[in-house]
Amino acid sequence: MTNDQGSTADNAARAIRGLTQAEAEARLQAEGYNELPNALHRSAFAIVLEVVREPMFLLLVAAGLIYLLLGDVGEAAVLLSFVLVVMGITIYQEQRTEHVLEALRDLTSPRALVIRDGEERRIAGREVVRGDILLLAEGDRVAADAAVLSASNLQLDESLLTGESVPVSKICREGDEAITPPGGEGLAFVYSGTLVVQGQAMAEVLATGARSEIGHIGTALQTVTTESSPLQQQTRKLVRNLAIISLSLCLLLLVVFGLTRGDWIGGLLAGITLAMATLPEEFPVILTVFMALGAWRISQKRVLTRRVPAIETLGAATVLCVDKTGTLTQNRMTVHTIVAADEFFRVPDEKNTAPLAEEFHELLEFGILASDINPFDPMEKAIRALGDRYLASTEHLHNDWSLLHEYPLTREMRAISHVWKSTRSEDHVVAAKGAPEAIVDLCHLDAATAAAIAQRVDTLSGQGLRVLGVAQARFGGEDWPPIQHDFSFEFLGLVALADPLRPAVPAALRECRAAGIRVVMITGDYPGTALAIAREAGLEGSEVMTGAELDQLSATELGARLRTVNVFARVVPDQKLKLVQALKANGEIVAMTGDGVNDAPALKAAHIGIAMGGRGTDVAREAASLVLLDDDFTSIVEAVRLGRRIYDNLRKAMTYILAIHVPIAGLSLLPVFFGWPLVFFPIHIAFLQLIIDPVCSIVFEAEKEEPDTMRRPPRRADEALFGGWNLGISLLQGAGVLLLSMTVFGIALSQHLGEGEARALAFITLVVANIALIFTNRVRHLTLLASLRIPNPSLWLITGAAALCLGAILAFPLTRELFRFALPDRGALILAVVAGLAGIVWFELFKLFHLPGKGPKARPSPP
Repeated sequence: MTNDQGSTADNAARAIRGLTQAEAEARLQAEGYNELPNALHRSAFAIVLEVVREPMFLLLVAAGLIYLLLGDVGEAAVLLSFVLVVMGITIYQEQRTEHVLEALRDLTSPRALVIRDGEERRIAGREVVRGDILLLAEGDRVAADAAVLSASNLQLDESLLTGESVPVSKICREGDEAITPPGGEGLAFVYSGTLVVQGQAMAEVLATGARSEIGHIGTALQTVTTESSPLQQQTRKLVRNLAIISLSLCLLLLVVFGLTRGDWIGGLLAGITLAMATLPEEFPVILTVFMALGAWRISQKRVLTRRVPAIETLGAATVLCVDKTGTLTQNRMTVHTIVAADEFFRVPDEKNTAPLAEEFHELLEFGILASDINPFDPMEKAIRALGDRYLASTEHLHNDWSLLHEYPLTREMRAISHVWKSTRSEDHVVAAKGAPEAIVDLCHLDAATAAAIAQRVDTLSGQGLRVLGVAQARFGGEDWPPIQHDFSFEFLGLVALADPLRPAVPAALRECRAAGIRVVMITGDYPGTALAIAREAGLEGSEVMTGAELDQLSATELGARLRTVNVFARVVPDQKLKLVQALKANGEIVAMTGDGVNDAPALKAAHIGIAMGGRGTDVAREAASLVLLDDDFTSIVEAVRLGRRIYDNLRKAMTYILAIHVPIAGLSLLPVFFGWPLVFFPIHIAFLQLIIDPVCSIVFEAEKEEPDTMRRPPRRADEALFGGWNLGISLLQGAGVLLLSMTVFGIALSQHLGEGEARALAFITLVVANIALIFTNRVRHLTLLASLRIPNPSLWLITGAAALCLGAILAFPLTRELFRFALPDRGALILAVVAGLAGIVWFELFKLFHLPGKGPKARPSPP
């Protein structure tokens, strides 16, 4: 193996022997495995515990047990069956999510080739210990942080750690040089998780597991807490306030019932019924269901939801922080421009079949000859692909030539040369490529020519391109010179490469701007490259801030600069996290995209972390809230649209929930104070829940987005789910239904129809009014008749099912007895149905006269 600088005797001795197996096992016992702690996940038992702690489940169990003690086995069985069904569904959904996440993780740790007891051994990456000698070759994933002992043309892709899209060259360690953080050319260290793209090497392991660079990032992740979404915080506060009111009313009802009627068991059942009617358990449940169904919908777009509440939060996002490499760009190199003499050739896309001018053939020919025969390096792959495209039918491809000698990249000479045996000449052909200044030096060009080439290089570099120089030489004999300078090179030209922008990115960014979302690029790459990609993508602004500049600013100064700067370059992981936290301090709702290990802390700290699933790392996916399985940046726009639609429909659903709970609570409470028979028992509330929950989780969730969903700015993070308008409408709707239901119940009692018949009529009125509320609230900007033209199959399915169930309860004596009903006559049934429908007439008239353009007080109705 060729050594860039010549290995020292100590290095050679260590490399040959390595650790003994006994030494390795002792260090493994002392320092632990070379792995990061596994992410915690909930067991089935933990999920069950969460379910049984829900208030509604506890109330159902309590009511069922009371009926069981009273000997009413039928009603107890019905109530307890509800518990088992809902628990089973919840456990199934949670377990399915865990299985999806497990499938996304790598099945095994990478393997590593090490020297132990003087022999090569391939072991599991987790078993590598400090002091092991790693043998690295093209395509290997580095198992641990290590110092390079010897190397030949060694280049690594460190983009997962640094964000740099171009592979970096490595040299040998000199003496006991201390390990330094990754980033930039010419370091003598390789890092865990990075990829060898060219060459071979021996390296001594210096750090494993949590002590590696990846481990440091993992430690940073553990210090970052995941915040609740704004909607979760609002819902939690609303539930707490309503629960206090509900429990107070339940205690009041228990006391009044017991004192006035002397039936404390009946009072307890009445209190449980009122608790079931008023406890706002639907709010968190419906929030969970909406998010889960939203996750399912977005999964159809190849987006995995890692943390479900992020879907809703994404609809409120004001800033989207994107990483350049692999997010805006394709994370693969292509030849962008080639320069021969004074001629520039901008390489067109593959659909353009125009031939390559003859003056560029030799440049491309020797660029290929200066590359590996079967390249792994992305730049060499790009040059080879261009040659296959343009030179396939020419004499400039030499698959029949033999590679005789190669000169590797060194600290002094940033170029490589290959010596070939030609089949057409006795002389050997030498091809060189490398840093333009190194190739100019090899060609011994005069100052004027060198200055002209440097100007071209600056022009290309200013476009964010990686530029290589190419040269050729001829050599007779086989007594190879010791250094490349001894060849008589001729300068052929320049090859400029780029990590191309994803084609769909500009359109996606335009949609983000139309939706009021500011896009910020945060990358570890160079400022020129970052700015060039930003301009091509259509990011606003021309100012770039580097990580070094960022560190010089105070928190106040950084907050001010963040209002105008949209491109950040040469940023390391700690600084990415600092930027995200500064944006949050400015009051922004931050979404962060990325695919590398270096993105993980910022992904977790952001309100919404979005990881790339295809090219992304496990660390990034574990830290993220959403994972783009196909790495399609445009999916983010779909996720934003879905998040806004979910919030709009969630508001409609929760307005409906509050509206329908007003009459349910009133019919549970008021008869006790009026001295009337009870209208509801727990089984009635459970039946109504079978209508309410599917309506909210299916009908309202399935409503299409509003026409202006992606043409309005994000809502404020502190915007109340129930503002004055929605709260007022909801309470008025509920009060109207309560008044009509109580009126029907009172009239039935006054006409001596009997307790069972009166209860049935009040229940029918409430169910019909419930269905009417669904229809009138599903589209606020249209009247009920107009909204019927908007398709929603779930609406008719749930409505039909509710009507059939109600009819079945009334039709069969067994179910009538279970619900304590008596069958009303036809006239009374018609009265109950008409009363139920009348509950929404006032709101339909309100919509008719207050829709935009419908009168002097016309105003848009909130979604």
